[in-house]
Amino acid sequence: MEKSKVILGGIVSVIVNVLLFVLKFWAGMATGSIALVADAWHTLSDSISSIIIIIAAKLASRRADKEHPFGHGRWEYIASLFVAFFLIIISYDFLKNSIIQFNDNIRVEYGTLAIVVTVISIALKELLAQYAFYIKRKTGDLSIEADAWHHRSDALSSVVVLIGIFLAKWFWWIDSALGAIIAVIIFYTSYKIIKTSVTKLLGEEPGHDLIDRITNEIKSMYNEELDVHHFHMHNYVLHKELTFHIKLDGNMSIEKGHEIATAIEDMIKEKFDIVATVHVEPLGYFH
Repeated sequence: MEKSKVILGGIVSVIVNVLLFVLKFWAGMATGSIALVADAWHTLSDSISSIIIIIAAKLASRRADKEHPFGHGRWEYIASLFVAFFLIIISYDFLKNSIIQFNDNIRVEYGTLAIVVTVISIALKELLAQYAFYIKRKTGDLSIEADAWHHRSDALSSVVVLIGIFLAKWFWWIDSALGAIIAVIIFYTSYKIIKTSVTKLLGEEPGHDLIDRITNEIKSMYNEELDVHHFHMHNYVLHKELTFHIKLDGNMSIEKGHEIATAIEDMIKEKFDIVATVHVEPLGYFH
């Protein structure tokens, strides 16, 4: 169900972006605005990233199999990396064109048609971004969040065009300056997406809130202090594996220790939907 929301979001994105591309390209050619034509191609790149999101969602929703016993959920992270690299290319192109435009003392001129098309583009792209962020909150899908930032980057680029329309009369360099600023913002967004995706692919410590909740549940099951520690999370998106250690009395039988560990694993599966593996250590043992 969650992946179907991601796929629907991707399909809506592709349709809207293709329509916006046609509108911007027509307006750019009709008014002779290079900026609008370039912005049109930027919009079309959103469609490409959305198609990647749809394919990744389809792959991630596949059931676990013999070759992939933990499922295919990490396609989400791989897709978000692809989108982030698209954003980096776009930010580089923005920065390069801004520098060239500044060095060549180019003044940007727009007509009324360009204003109307640009305002429509900003509104629709921000609506797409908000829709994608909504899906991210519902599903937790990182790739759709990357796509949301891609939509917003396109809205920001259109804002640059719109500001340039009204200020270029007094400041010939304003379009170049704002273009460079937006390029830096987009690049930083790409960096954050890549950092998050790579961290999850490599493995991460579970959040403090999750550790506290699990520890409190264990304490409610057993009065004695089990010294719960050494948490590691293996996140496969649709399947999560958690490993940690507990300390028990060294004189306790193997059977009793196994019983305690299994009860804790069952509790975590039931209450947190996480498959846990508990490693038992004797009291007084240190790594």
